[in-house]
Amino acid sequence: MDLWTGLAVGAALLAAPVVIPVIGAAVRPLLKAAIKGGYMLYEGGREIIAEVVEEVEDITAEAVSEAEAQMAAKAAAD
Repeated sequence: MDLWTGLAVGAALLAAPVVIPVIGAAVRPLLKAAIKGGYMLYEGGREIIAEVVEEVEDITAEAVSEAEAQMAAKAAAD
């Protein structure tokens, strides 16, 4: 390691206790906003999926009811 590299590493190690909290304070709100946005997106997706599942269940129930009615009508005609 040459002199300049050693000085740079030493300066970085000396500055770390000051720089790391400053960077942490700047990054924390961004990280918090990203987590909050992801959570809101997740919850919104859950609501949409629940609505889709409910709609599919309703359509399935209607289809089964209509099929049973047709089969009953056909059986009565025979």
